[in-house]
Amino acid sequence: MPQVAPENSGPGAGPAARSRVSPALPDPQGGLAGSPSIAVSGSPLQFILKVASRCILNCSYCYIYNKGDSTWRSRPSLMPAAVFTAAVGRIRRFCQSSGQTVAQIVFHGGEPCLAGAARLKAWCREMRDGLRGVASPHFAIQTNGTLIDAEWIEVFRDEGIRIGVSMDGPAEIHDAFRVDHQGRGSHSAVEEGLRALLDAGLSPEILSVIPLSGDGLRTYEYFRSLKIRRINFLLPDYTHETKRSAVADPRATPVADFLMPIVEKWCLGDWNETDVPLFRQIAELVLGGPSRWDQFGNGPMGIVCVEADGAIEGLDVLRVCGHGTAALGLSVLRDDFERIAIASELQGRSIFEGIPLPSACTGCPERDTCGGGYLPHRFSKERGFDNASIWCADILQLFGRMRELLSVSVAETASRQAFLRRI
Repeated sequence: MPQVAPENSGPGAGPAARSRVSPALPDPQGGLAGSPSIAVSGSPLQFILKVASRCILNCSYCYIYNKGDSTWRSRPSLMPAAVFTAAVGRIRRFCQSSGQTVAQIVFHGGEPCLAGAARLKAWCREMRDGLRGVASPHFAIQTNGTLIDAEWIEVFRDEGIRIGVSMDGPAEIHDAFRVDHQGRGSHSAVEEGLRALLDAGLSPEILSVIPLSGDGLRTYEYFRSLKIRRINFLLPDYTHETKRSAVADPRATPVADFLMPIVEKWCLGDWNETDVPLFRQIAELVLGGPSRWDQFGNGPMGIVCVEADGAIEGLDVLRVCGHGTAALGLSVLRDDFERIAIASELQGRSIFEGIPLPSACTGCPERDTCGGGYLPHRFSKERGFDNASIWCADILQLFGRMRELLSVSVAETASRQAFLRRI
């Protein structure tokens, strides 16, 4: 999912040309063919506005800048006023046509705080005015936390903006990946911004990329020591083509190794006071509930991105699959969001309907819960997206342990799902 702190365990722009892909890659449609009729009416969207296309950090794992896609280089550093106004209009039109009455608006980047607090405040007012009578905007921001000061805190409070802060744990873990452009660690600056938010009585959420080494329980306890009550762990973004550059042993399960001690502690008591959406979503799926997050379940993602130049993209993390694979050839300056379904069958289905289960998952006992895992993590040059997740073994371990802790078998999950479909 884009690196966004989702609301209520959710994941937080309009299309007409064929999907533009790198000629070095196969068509990222992943085996889907034809000109589908994709149902978009009644499908609520979360709108991610990339208001800055540059960042003051240079995180080694960043899917925007350090995974081989360089489309950011041709975009303006900050979103021009005309692009933002056009995005407001397209969001209004989509909400009118779909009947969506709440619009989740996420300010993202790059580093969105580069836009400046006064500008963001004005944009919030413009969005409210532009959607008046059609939908209520709910605002969020995903920031690296290094620019937060008293002015930003005032804007967050006044505009009711939920805050996600990207942080990977204590200094020795965080600073191994999240560095500035001179290679210096950013932990002290991020922690200072985080503490300022907490001291002001705000409730920031943490977005933490799982390191492929390190002490998971220590990381979790560090966040809890800061009085953080919502911790989002993200699986690292690799594909079947690139995972071996980070994990040499194909039998290794570094994600599960990191998370398993946290699962134990969370399930045996911490769940009541600390929200870990990754675990909560697995628990809900095991208990027969629906998927509410794009990492699992294979349902509609419901996310669209508007880049700083107005370009509309679906899942921007598809950049990890190769240069240009997230591009659609669409822009809020001329296209409505519904046109995504015409520009790319893969992106249209993934956003509005959900795509077919990978063939490799057909016999898996967790096929109806995991759903093949996160779409970018399924990619290979040979088979497109018709693969199980690169983290399949790790995911199966996590689901298996959650089943043990909740005492719910695969058969019982299926029975619960059937019951919920009928009521």
